[in-house]
Amino acid sequence: MSVRTIACLPVIALVAACFLAAGCISTTVGDASYRNGTVFIAIASPSGPADAYVQVTVNQVNSLHQEEVAVFGAPVNLTQGENRVNIPGQIGPGQYKLYIYVLQNGERKTAVIRDITV
Repeated sequence: MSVRTIACLPVIALVAACFLAAGCISTTVGDASYRNGTVFIAIASPSGPADAYVQVTVNQVNSLHQEEVAVFGAPVNLTQGENRVNIPGQIGPGQYKLYIYVLQNGERKTAVIRDITV
């Protein structure tokens, strides 16, 4: 190995460690699905029990056009680790973008967009 390669290895290792640790300190939203009048969302919480509010804004996708068709929300209690959150709400068959927001103590902890087909 050249001196340049050896000098770059610690920097690469540090950057990789930062990327791996980044998900461990914040609330993250995983997969989302819809079935029988309920939106199911996987949420990982890095800390112990916490009250939160989950809002789901539903946009129906038609070709290149999106239209907001519903907004659902519910208070939830998140435990440390993986949580399965169920948000009731009705949508019909079609393709949708779900804008999912997790709020705690009046501030947004995370926001993601998930695509689903019903």
